[in-house]
Amino acid sequence: MVKTGGLGDVSAALPAALATLGIDARILLPGYRQVLALLPDYREVARIAPMADFPASRLLRGRMASGVPLYALDCPELYQRPGGPYQDEAGSDWSDNALRFGLLSRVAALLGSAGGPLDWQAQVVHCNDWQTGLAPAYLRYAAGARAATLQTIHNLAFQGIFEPELVAALGLPPASFSPNGVEYYGKLSFLKAGLQFADAITTVSPGYALEIQSEALGFGLQGLLAARKDSLYGILNGIDTGLWNPATDSLIACRYAADTLASKPINKRALQRRLGLAPSPAVPLFAVVSRLTAQKGLDWLLEIAPQLLALPAQLALLGGGGDAHLERGFLALAQGHAEQVSTTIGFDEGLAHLIEAGADAFLMPSRFEPCGMNQMYSQRYGTPPIVRATGGLADTVVDCTAATLADGSASGFVFQQPTAAALLVAVERAERAWRDGTTWPALQRNGMARDFGWEASARRYAAIYARLAEKQ
Repeated sequence: MVKTGGLGDVSAALPAALATLGIDARILLPGYRQVLALLPDYREVARIAPMADFPASRLLRGRMASGVPLYALDCPELYQRPGGPYQDEAGSDWSDNALRFGLLSRVAALLGSAGGPLDWQAQVVHCNDWQTGLAPAYLRYAAGARAATLQTIHNLAFQGIFEPELVAALGLPPASFSPNGVEYYGKLSFLKAGLQFADAITTVSPGYALEIQSEALGFGLQGLLAARKDSLYGILNGIDTGLWNPATDSLIACRYAADTLASKPINKRALQRRLGLAPSPAVPLFAVVSRLTAQKGLDWLLEIAPQLLALPAQLALLGGGGDAHLERGFLALAQGHAEQVSTTIGFDEGLAHLIEAGADAFLMPSRFEPCGMNQMYSQRYGTPPIVRATGGLADTVVDCTAATLADGSASGFVFQQPTAAALLVAVERAERAWRDGTTWPALQRNGMARDFGWEASARRYAAIYARLAEKQ
């Protein structure tokens, strides 16, 4: 399937969790080639007439592997093309992204409108990030009965900003382009539209819900978010505990659980062999699976790499889709320290799982992190994470101290200051704990005992849906 980061994971996992609660949740996706290839039994259920600058399209119905119904918005001229969901093969944004995701937003709104194209009408349209941010605006200006809307922010840094001339092309009324509408510093913002017009707003951790109301992490929208704080909820993302389970994971070298941690080092040896690292059990192996961007704090990691390797320690990195300077830096680091450092550019699902199982500790030194998932995967795999105290990282990792070790809550290492020096101190703390035969197993078992599944979060979403539906 097509996914980018946590948004893709959540879009699949949350509807499945909601279905177990008896909610008729359905997914709408663009009809990318990869989507249609995974829906061999799809059938056409509606045709959407052209409007404004939108071409004609079709709705095709299929099912996710979980059984959740999925609608693919079939419009070959907008979605069936090489490259990624947002960019071409050269890494440049598609020039018609406003139309591509404007159409997705419009059809999402139609599914929640009276007289929609199906014999089923949504009571709540749940929009994720900027890509469907116009749906609440379309519904606000629609005639007749309409669904309630919920806008979820996965990362406020990405806002879907386009030229104001596109308002008419997207079929929005001229009045919508105002400070109380879709206008954002003279531009058209899809995400601003969602935040302005949605009946409720959620984001992916309690910590991030507070942070985005401040100037530092509000990206120009902090005033609007603060004004809507009574309708803003921080709900922590869950993870797929069936897929990410070291006791059943078919992608790792040796399965294990909290009571069989003695088998975990087999995965470390397998990871070292696969990556060409020295097969040494006597040094800690730190790992990263991430986009290579400054947001992720990986420039700090590159800065402290000499001290990390001098501990001594090993480093395995899997990542891409980001800063070319960081890419070059980590590739050069691996070239100069072949037995201590491995850098893999790109993404490999099997390697990601083996890294979680085989690493000793996991690094996530993010400048900001709305939720983050790898820190939860890591705790589940007995691989204590090292994180900065921001957003969902602060909400999900308990710093290792004498007090938290004593009460059984310690699960990783948390540092406060956004600096390379603070990251190094946390790495050194982790290395000392790794060499302590009592502290490290306690950290591993504490993390593996935590519940990061979707059930509690799905119930919170279901409660919001119910309140919104009652008001319509």
